[in-house]
Amino acid sequence: MSMQVGLQLYTVRDQTAQDFKGTIRKVAQLGYQGVEFAGYGDLSAEELRGLLQETGLKVAGSHVGYHLLQADSAREIEYCRQIGCPYLIVPYMSREDLNDTERLLAFAKQMNEYGKRCHEAGITLAYHNHNHEFEKLNGSYLLDILAENTDPELVKLELDTYWVAFAGVDPKAYLQQHAGRVPLVHLKDMTAERTFTEVGNGTLDILGYYTTAKEVGAAWYIVENDAPTIPSLESAERSFGNLAKLTQR
Repeated sequence: MSMQVGLQLYTVRDQTAQDFKGTIRKVAQLGYQGVEFAGYGDLSAEELRGLLQETGLKVAGSHVGYHLLQADSAREIEYCRQIGCPYLIVPYMSREDLNDTERLLAFAKQMNEYGKRCHEAGITLAYHNHNHEFEKLNGSYLLDILAENTDPELVKLELDTYWVAFAGVDPKAYLQQHAGRVPLVHLKDMTAERTFTEVGNGTLDILGYYTTAKEVGAAWYIVENDAPTIPSLESAERSFGNLAKLTQR
């Protein structure tokens, strides 16, 4: 696998809740090159930096709730800076926040401001989609309106291919449309019943997404399973192994 592969730790949240440090060590043993945070296990930046050095894991990025940026963006950005996190990602905004022109444009304006603050700290801000961002407002996808109204140098996209496909949109075409603006690609797979499964065990064109992501300049593939039906670390291990097999053909 020539692209770097990280695990979104939301996948193993049941384990990190019990033993954050131990779970990070286990993720490193599975072969992942990096992790994407969804919370820091109440560790100080210094403690987390030490854990990363111990395990050899890189930071792919960190999901930071928009409400946390609103409460204290300086604190969140500084924490990311101290742990060497290159991407601070807003993971979710509700349909209600986005499907009104005035609210969506206000959000875009604020993302530009946070993007500027991140940039000044050597960090890149990004936005992670779900499926409702592919509903339309005045004929355009909500995500496209957000992209068009934010500075491409300050606000990037973390494209979640599962949710793009769930919305009935072709992730490969969308990646190509936004070439150069998608440094992080979320990779998860979908069952025939449209539920989550391990990467490579479902119906989605994982190899096609992987290849297209490389072509458009993505830096990280982030494996995730929102709701594993097997033990979460086993799910993470299977996804990594399947992805390795797919991409080495």
